Amino acid sequence: MTSPLITLTDARSPQAEAYRSLRTNLEFYSLDHPLRTLLVTSPAPDEGKSTTLANLGVIHAQAGKRIILLDGDLRRPRLHELFGLSNNTGVTTAILNPEAPLPLQNTTVPNLRVMTSGPLPPNPADLLASARMKALLDHLVAEADLVLLDAPPVIVVTDAVVLAAKVDGVLLVVSAGQTRREHAQRARDLLAKVNARLIGAVLTNAAVDTAAYGVYGQN
Repeated sequence: MTSPLITLTDARSPQAEAYRSLRTNLEFYSLDHPLRTLLVTSPAPDEGKSTTLANLGVIHAQAGKRIILLDGDLRRPRLHELFGLSNNTGVTTAILNPEAPLPLQNTTVPNLRVMTSGPLPPNPADLLASARMKALLDHLVAEADLVLLDAPPVIVVTDAVVLAAKVDGVLLVVSAGQTRREHAQRARDLLAKVNARLIGAVLTNAAVDTAAYGVYGQN
């Protein structure tokens, strides 16, 4: 079974190269629009948002940036699974105990740390909308060059929209052959209502011409 962290397991693959191109695009965007916090979400479930965020974090860290990944999906968190980390503490415990040390965990990738979701709360949207959540983000920004936040799908619950109002930009992940046009449009409209800065979309599960890439890579 192929690892979701393609940027670690096959750094020369077309998929890993696509993440490097995405990193470059974000760097150019940041020249005129400072980007310290970036939310990664999707219109609907199972469109690849968490995998996209994890690989984007790896690629940025490999370029020497101090990266923190924050699992703001307090309903179906995945970052602890992707990186093989404990989820006993995380976002929820940091919000409930703001005086405690930040529950950041190191990964096997230098410069890349993760704050997992922590125990799942009964009221995710309320926690994410709180002043303590904004204070937590401010603390993390002081610790990193870029904070990447995972969030639930936009049209399913309000969590992503709540977080979108607190960050510098939003990336919307859409899946080729799966994401419905009306879902993508609905997600865009919901984000616009809170004046979120939607800086672009990432297409996952797209066909890749590996033969052409292989020929180019040999020259």
